[in-house]
Amino acid sequence: MSEKELLIPPTARTDEKAREMLRAWIAHSGLHCSLNVGTWEKDEAVGWGILLTDVARHVADALEKTKGISKVETIAEIRRVFNDELDSPTAEPTGEFVE
Repeated sequence: MSEKELLIPPTARTDEKAREMLRAWIAHSGLHCSLNVGTWEKDEAVGWGILLTDVARHVADALEKTKGISKVETIAEIRRVFNDELDSPTAEPTGEFVE
């Protein structure tokens, strides 16, 4: 594992049904990601909505524990920026979907 990679959570290592859903990098001044779409089949948008919500809560928890920033304030700011970006994106997705 390189110093640029994050650790795999121990629970994910021990669950044979675990799967990686998202990898994201900031590179060359932009977001580059790999997505595992198709996991939720009929409820794909709902599944991703819950995943992104859970990620926001994990970020808020981490910022509170490491920097003392209120979870409520962090979630409010994430929600504001998320909605602003959906309404008026600063960049459009590019690239290809590869299976």
